[in-house]
Amino acid sequence: MEVLGNGLRRLLLNSRNSSALKNCHAATFTRLMSSGQQLEYIIKDVKGEKKNVGLIQLNRRKALNALCDGLMSEVGQVLKEFEADKNIGCIVLTGMDKAFAAGADIKEMEGQNFSDVWYNSFLSQWNSVEQCKKPIIAAVNGYALGGGCELAMMCDIIYAGEKAQFGQPEITLGTIPGAGGTQRLTKAIGKSKAMELILTADRMSAVDAERAGLVSKVFPVDQLVDEAIKTAEKISSYSKITTAMCKEAVNASYEMSLKEGLHFEKRIFHASFATDDRKEGMTAFSEKRKPNFTDS
Repeated sequence: MEVLGNGLRRLLLNSRNSSALKNCHAATFTRLMSSGQQLEYIIKDVKGEKKNVGLIQLNRRKALNALCDGLMSEVGQVLKEFEADKNIGCIVLTGMDKAFAAGADIKEMEGQNFSDVWYNSFLSQWNSVEQCKKPIIAAVNGYALGGGCELAMMCDIIYAGEKAQFGQPEITLGTIPGAGGTQRLTKAIGKSKAMELILTADRMSAVDAERAGLVSKVFPVDQLVDEAIKTAEKISSYSKITTAMCKEAVNASYEMSLKEGLHFEKRIFHASFATDDRKEGMTAFSEKRKPNFTDS
């Protein structure tokens, strides 16, 4: 949902005539997403020594990466491409130094009513991030407010630059977080801290976010993306089928009781014994060599 604090909100609202803040609903643009064809709102790349890390950079700079439908549609399409690429084992999602994403696009939302958002399932295409089977690392520099904070929380790991700021200021716009802010933030940092951030529209620094458990690690701004790629390379070196199992089991813990979660974990653990990679991993350990995983 909309993330803009008072200063950022004024900046964008005062720029209504700027080409950067044109309504960018996906239906108004014709985009061809396949290899070699242009993306309008994001930059995609493949990183790592073995070219096994997918990189998505939000690139709507003049609008501080405000998350319009067109941008999120492109993110979803590129995630599908990376999921289909058998060489890629992990994905890094980042923005720019000033803003990871300063929020959802106000102009895109302000003219809509209840029936519009209900029948069009507004924000539903954001689900492509949480539904991706491959791990996603959010590398957050600058503002991650409202929808930007929610987008980061959809990812599996959050790394932050030392100047990053997190928050859910939707209350200043007369609405509430609508893309997971009330749920994921509460599960990440607890009811009291989440309630304070959501009810006051205050921001949380990178250091405080790490202490609270929202962020895994904090890095200097100029090292953030490189460090995220290093971690992604390490994850990509393991069996992709086992990585997907780990991700599914950890995510299930948010939706199950401890008893149910332990049962689910045991079932996934047992299922791993049907894979070639489980056999290879244990054999390699016994033979004191590196495993040669085949993702099968």
